[in-house]
Amino acid sequence: RTIQSEEQIKQDPVKVVYHSIGIFHTELTPQTGSPRQGILQPENKGTIEVYPEYQEALRDLEKYEYIIVIYHMHLSKGWHTPVRPPSSSHTFGLFATRSPNRPNSIGFSVIKLKKVEGNILHVRGIDAFNKTPVLDIKPWLPSIDCPGGKINLDIEKEIGLKKKK
Repeated sequence: RTIQSEEQIKQDPVKVVYHSIGIFHTELTPQTGSPRQGILQPENKGTIEVYPEYQEALRDLEKYEYIIVIYHMHLSKGWHTPVRPPSSSHTFGLFATRSPNRPNSIGFSVIKLKKVEGNILHVRGIDAFNKTPVLDIKPWLPSIDCPGGKINLDIEKEIGLKKKK
């Protein structure tokens, strides 16, 4: 179908359906909480169970030290903007933050891959809750995933990723 106008999109949004390829097994629950960025807590360990029908797709993944995991934040409770990140005195537009509460509840994490055993990935640096549905897995490639763009250290300090001096 052809969408001709923004108003038509609002009245007849395109439906997108994803199917999970696996599930996180972690000790993180809504009661225990989750780190804002898993990479900042590399001791958080767990596994990703990839469903058997996708096991062959894991071939050669063990060659990578880090992976990007895209998942459905199934416990997200809606979204709003602006957002005030923890440790910040300022508000930002939602898309200028890493808030987990987003219009489409899609999350991603860069996670250390320790080992692949059959359809089980042993990982570290997790920030997803137990039983979070996994949508996709990709290798993390520094040459592609870390472009030489300008880093805004002021923003990182403001949202609590870098210590203020």
